[in-house]
Amino acid sequence: MAESGKLEKMLILAFSDSRKAESGGLAEADDSFEALINPESYTQEYKLKFSESGQGQGTSGKQLKYEYTQPEEMTFEFLFDNTGIIDGKPRDSVADDLKLFKQVLIEYKGDSHEPRHFKLVWGQNSIFKGRVTEVSITYKMFKSDGTPIRALAKAKFRSSIEEQKRAARENKSSPDLTHVRRVKRGDTLPQLCYRIYGDPRYYIQVAEFNALENFRVLRPGSDLTFPPLEKATR
Repeated sequence: MAESGKLEKMLILAFSDSRKAESGGLAEADDSFEALINPESYTQEYKLKFSESGQGQGTSGKQLKYEYTQPEEMTFEFLFDNTGIIDGKPRDSVADDLKLFKQVLIEYKGDSHEPRHFKLVWGQNSIFKGRVTEVSITYKMFKSDGTPIRALAKAKFRSSIEEQKRAARENKSSPDLTHVRRVKRGDTLPQLCYRIYGDPRYYIQVAEFNALENFRVLRPGSDLTFPPLEKATR
């Protein structure tokens, strides 16, 4: 609730550029979606990735070795209701509202050729920045002819913090950990392997790990995963 007493609706702001999503607001967004009613709750997920190391002598099981912390995920549920009970504006179907919702969240436009970056804003607070990874829609109420007039949409967002920022937070630079690097113009795979592992000869294993068809041509802006050294040397 804002200080003025006005009920603030949650907004989903869509940006084609991740840099705009970092600092931009409604005026800078390429598109937006306003919730009919604010979510009653949302879920935050934090996952840590471990690998199993060899079983130690005298122990009953394998030890877990920390690899990396996965990006935070948040799940929201959005209600669509065209009965008029909530806003006093009955309509024939939720189809148009759901079409707009899907256009904002899962379709892409422009030259980026990928889904957009999002910022979730509630009042004066920026709740989350990230990408949509899942959208599911459950239809809850129907007219006599089967037309849906109420639906519940669940959307999962994954944090898209710039890798450099996440690495700085975790303060990890060991070659025994998984690293993700965004390719810059002029980067080569042997060069990146040298930065990560201290040895450019691991480029073949890294190319296989990332399923690269041509390791000599790296696409600027794409992300490459550099697995722990012990995985890269298999």
